[in-house]
Amino acid sequence: MSELTHPRPRLRPRLRLRRTALATAFCAALALGAAACGPFGDDPKAAGPFGELTGPQIADKAITATKAADSLTLDLAVRTTDGPMKARLAVDIRKKCAGTLTVGTTGTAEVVKPDDTFAYLRFDEAFLREQAKGESAEMQEAVLKELRGRWVKTAVSDPEAKESLELCDLKALLADFEQGTALSVKSGETTVGGRKALMLTQAFDKEKTTLYVATEGEPHLLKIVTAGGEEPGTIAFTDYGKPVTATPPPAKDILDEKQ
Repeated sequence: MSELTHPRPRLRPRLRLRRTALATAFCAALALGAAACGPFGDDPKAAGPFGELTGPQIADKAITATKAADSLTLDLAVRTTDGPMKARLAVDIRKKCAGTLTVGTTGTAEVVKPDDTFAYLRFDEAFLREQAKGESAEMQEAVLKELRGRWVKTAVSDPEAKESLELCDLKALLADFEQGTALSVKSGETTVGGRKALMLTQAFDKEKTTLYVATEGEPHLLKIVTAGGEEPGTIAFTDYGKPVTATPPPAKDILDEKQ
């Protein structure tokens, strides 16, 4: 194949919710003397769907249950420093992943990851044109001719592929939120998609994150909403336990980047 550099979605899809170690340590140090620092504003005896569990305990329980789910679908909409981004991906514990990523207002990439060895990406024309901006007209047309309608096969271990497939790694995605659980405070009950949920808020600086935890059945996360900060957005979690279909595309439609 030619020496074209295949466009890849340069995504940094994680909502940046890492709380600094300093802030968490500060709250922990005041645990014996302060009544309203992060989780210590919780009344451990308060009535509710999780009984005497504190906000941090519930948040930890929810993240653990979500990471252990056999499968789920996540819908993400976030406003990044590079513009808006959306994703809808079905993932499972067997490393399967399938769905779409939309970068900006139009460009969309399809993702099929049957296992933890290879992944297949297909970019629509709007995505390809955006990636080829700044190139000569001839180069742009060459990119479109070679990649239009075709899937790019890539090793999951490839550094650039890892960046493109970040959202397929549920455990890595939730790791950002896991670091903020110590700041979780119970903030009322509501419903999400018809399911009863407990809200847990995490406030830090100008950013506020709300975790919605199912109160019936497994304590799965149903939604995470971040307001303020550099990258506000929402992630919804649905279709728990629904099998993920991630079938490799036909060989005739695949462009192997190693060829």
